[in-house]
Amino acid sequence: MTVPPAERYFEDYHVGLADEFGEITVTAEEIVEFASRYDPQTMHVDPEGAARGPMGGLIASGWHTAAMTMRLFVEHYLSKVATLPSPGLDELRWLRPVRPGDKLRVRVTVTEAKRSRSKPDRGLVRGLVEVLNQNREVVMSFRPMNLMRCRDASVP
Repeated sequence: MTVPPAERYFEDYHVGLADEFGEITVTAEEIVEFASRYDPQTMHVDPEGAARGPMGGLIASGWHTAAMTMRLFVEHYLSKVATLPSPGLDELRWLRPVRPGDKLRVRVTVTEAKRSRSKPDRGLVRGLVEVLNQNREVVMSFRPMNLMRCRDASVP
């Protein structure tokens, strides 16, 4: 995307536009810390128990992966000047385990950009978010809906 997040408005999000960004390295300590507070399943909090389990080792909670993704999504994709509260997301999928040492990146493809008829000062941007590991395997995906202010609210 050519316009930096600090300057993006609805008009800058075009259907078909793809952007890839960020990198977060996942650590065992963060996996255990997050899961101890929010998702205390053995596969997330107990390395020895996880090694004996069906995943063959410690893996990040899907909610932890979602939180790390959100950090990258906010820093590199969402507008700093035009983002409004989101009405939600669809089709959240955890496709592969995220393990200690994995390096995660985010790829977003705009699938729809529609200006609101009832509130012409904003538009809805839908996309496909794919979280990739260092092997470029998709580990998580979802379809967000983002409301954005328009640069020119007078244009219908």
